[in-house]
Amino acid sequence: METVFRLESPRVIAGVARIVRDVGIAEELAQDALVAALERWPRDGVPDNPGAWLMATARHRAVDLIRRRETYARKLAEIGRDLETVAPPAEPSAADDIDDDLLRLVFTTCHPVLSSEARTALTLRLLGGLTTAEIARAHLVPEPTIAQRIVRAKRTLATKNVAFEVPYGPDREARLGSVLDVIYLIFNEGYAATTGDDWLRPGLCEDALRLARVLSGLMPKEPEVHALTSLLEFQASRAAARTGPDGAPVLLRDQNRRRWNRMLIARGVRSLARADATASGGPGPYALQAAIAACHAHAYTYEETDWRAIATLYGLLAARAPSPVVELNRAVAVSLADGPAEGLKLVDALAAEPALREYHLLPSVRGDLLARLGRTAEAREEFLRAVELARNGRERALLESRLRSLPTG
Repeated sequence: METVFRLESPRVIAGVARIVRDVGIAEELAQDALVAALERWPRDGVPDNPGAWLMATARHRAVDLIRRRETYARKLAEIGRDLETVAPPAEPSAADDIDDDLLRLVFTTCHPVLSSEARTALTLRLLGGLTTAEIARAHLVPEPTIAQRIVRAKRTLATKNVAFEVPYGPDREARLGSVLDVIYLIFNEGYAATTGDDWLRPGLCEDALRLARVLSGLMPKEPEVHALTSLLEFQASRAAARTGPDGAPVLLRDQNRRRWNRMLIARGVRSLARADATASGGPGPYALQAAIAACHAHAYTYEETDWRAIATLYGLLAARAPSPVVELNRAVAVSLADGPAEGLKLVDALAAEPALREYHLLPSVRGDLLARLGRTAEAREEFLRAVELARNGRERALLESRLRSLPTG
């Protein structure tokens, strides 16, 4: 039940928000549909299409809510008289308006009346189905902070009467940066889940990639839209090789690259070419990240990877969009291009970075570099720290395995 709702809630919220024009109320109605499922499915059995059942139930409740309002007549005129007799959608058409509704939801929750932090948190909550704890983990901030941002964001959208729509012209351009960031974060949560027992959440990756492709069609002259699409195509191409038969993570160096999806790689190459063709200045952050992903995609073996080019691209990215996580990634690339000692210098410079204090990948990377330098005792301490910080069960098991593989004595 939890899995079904987590997969379907973004679509249900988006579909209902189109009716009630309030994302907070839409989320409540989606949760009401879940309560109804908890009551009925154990008795009647799980329906053949759980998502369609949840959508139909939430829509019925939305219509009932509108009917109870004093302003029902005005609302009915706005949304169309066909809502008076909403019927459960047939299974083949359950996703008829999915792309449009999800896109409306993204642009609504990325409205300029919200702060950039609030936009991201709210969209990850509603569209990504992430818990406040997962969002806090992704942003490296306390959980209560995220909870407050989400509550205030919903209230602001309601009080400002923000329209549930995909804007046009300057309004669309003003929200684009936030929309791209949110799509990227949703994909990342699916690509490497921050918590839980599964390392991958393919549904989130698919939703994010679909939204990126839709945006590419809507905004063909925006280079960063094509660049983000390219990046996600490249990353998605590795999905089949990123886990073993038991679901355990497989690191990049150990992946069977024959399992990489060459069709998605080709799509990534084409999208990156469109980004280059439409760019009027230097490459943006997503174009640089897509170029890094392209370096991996063009290497048929791990040993053929052009780490020096990747380190250079990370340097450009660090200058274009400074971030401690980008700098940590640059350190990894530098260590593989110039040796672990050079990478360790960069990692040690991040030791006092507040945003990375609870970030498990910092001690993980440092432990790996120390192990490569033969400083086993120090490496063991770092991996122990990484295990303590890791929230995802699969990733924690991987770190524990790495810890056990260190030489003894």
